[in-house]
Amino acid sequence: MRPARALIDLDALRHNYRLARRLGGGKALAVIKADAYGHGAVRCAQALEGEADGFAVAFLEEALALREAGIAAPILLLEGVLAADELPLVAEHDLWMVVHAPWQVEALARATLPRPLDVWLKLDSGMHRVGIDAEAYATTWQRLRALPQVGGLVKMTHFSRADEPDHERTREQIDTFAAVTAGLPGETSLCNSPALLAWPQARGDWARAGLMLYGASPFAHGHAAGAQLQPVMTLESQVIAVRDLPAGEPVGYGGTFVAPRPTRVGVVAMGYADGYPQFAATGTPVAIDGRPGRLIGRVSMDMLTVDLTDHPDAGVGSRVELWGRQVAATEVVARSQTSAYRLLCGVKRVPLVSVGG
Repeated sequence: MRPARALIDLDALRHNYRLARRLGGGKALAVIKADAYGHGAVRCAQALEGEADGFAVAFLEEALALREAGIAAPILLLEGVLAADELPLVAEHDLWMVVHAPWQVEALARATLPRPLDVWLKLDSGMHRVGIDAEAYATTWQRLRALPQVGGLVKMTHFSRADEPDHERTREQIDTFAAVTAGLPGETSLCNSPALLAWPQARGDWARAGLMLYGASPFAHGHAAGAQLQPVMTLESQVIAVRDLPAGEPVGYGGTFVAPRPTRVGVVAMGYADGYPQFAATGTPVAIDGRPGRLIGRVSMDMLTVDLTDHPDAGVGSRVELWGRQVAATEVVARSQTSAYRLLCGVKRVPLVSVGG
């Protein structure tokens, strides 16, 4: 069997959730959209269900998969419904939904439902993607509050630059949210992962922990709170072939790496079809049998190459960690023209193996 796999540390997942909840000071949703950022949504939800205040997914199909797997905790649809005919299913499966557009308000007003729905009304405080405009927010809140189809009503927004701790945009969005929602009762939700870690002034009743839940920092540079995170995924494989090259010989497609000295090359069963970044540069860190090593040459679809010259005991069967406990995902990101979000969400084809119970 091919040795490539992704180990999913469920104890680390629980640690990161508890950190998010502690930093937020209130309740926290575990964001497990996009198959829990590539970590396996059902298994992550099962690992957290005993302590998570609820979960968040992008759209209805993701929520229904969790319900079918027996997840009974609250689940918030971050995109809300995408069509009016989804509303009965939202009610049937006891889901919460974000309302971010006027047409969703009108769809709710026309719907015949077996029970009122809990709604999170999203303010566009400056992200300018989705959300109710500041001028219309209070009126929309009052309209929803009066509808028999609406039960609980939470006020929320989303930050566009919270991963830049020194940028004033987040402060501006916090101030906009406070001004627009002043006098409107009910719970609030502002913090995504970077805001939880870097913007204590943005705390609300509900936090929404996404990337940090999986142990990856949202910041381009080090951050004190981010250092407390534990990586959940360890992507690993093994050396499947070894060859010795004289100085001056190239390795792989395009000959992007030329051996500067006699070089011992290890071929690893891992490639961009598995989700390892295709454009990771020579020198991207790996761990070889627990010791620091480096990638050399261009990443192929199914294989990549590492430098074994200073690893005399390594050979066929040697374990290679691509990221995880020894190699931080952010170190790979820094050399790969990508982001931590894309890195983790892009993992595919390799089996997910849960550890930590």
